[in-house]
Amino acid sequence: MVRLTRIYTRGGDLGETSLGDGTRVAKHAARPEAYGTVDETNAVLGIARLTAAADGGPEVDAMLARIQNDLFDLGADLCTPEVDEPKYPPLRIAAAQIDRLESEIDAMNAELAPLNSFILPGGKPTAAQLHLARTVARRAEREITRAAGLTPINPDAIRYINRLSDHLFVLARWVNDKGAGDVLWVPGQNR
Repeated sequence: MVRLTRIYTRGGDLGETSLGDGTRVAKHAARPEAYGTVDETNAVLGIARLTAAADGGPEVDAMLARIQNDLFDLGADLCTPEVDEPKYPPLRIAAAQIDRLESEIDAMNAELAPLNSFILPGGKPTAAQLHLARTVARRAEREITRAAGLTPINPDAIRYINRLSDHLFVLARWVNDKGAGDVLWVPGQNR
């Protein structure tokens, strides 16, 4: 576990931050941008959890709790550069975490009506928040893949964030009465 005794360190007052291995980088460098957006995704999920049990049941809240924990794992993975023979083994996203997302997607999707149109974010409050989280997760994915073009990144980190946005889309539909409450796009409706 992590023990925090001080919240401010003044270490970032000049626009730099420390990575997991102690390396100092600009706060706007690719890795901090990526794990910062992962953190933002997590915060949006925290808001979704305020209504998750009421809108979707306790299993929805439990899924989101697991995902929030995974997102801290993902942030730890992204903030620690990959090196040969590290002094301490870093926390990395594992294939089992991706497999769990895929299993949950498949189980929820099996209960959904097929899509006949694109979906507008909305419906129940939880579904709307999940759509917001999905878009932030997609931005995190873009930032993680940009970082991967500059420095080695765990491939499972990229797979996880990609699968997460799919999961959040399906979960939003599932929360919206298994798709019956989805808000559908009507092309050209307001012309």
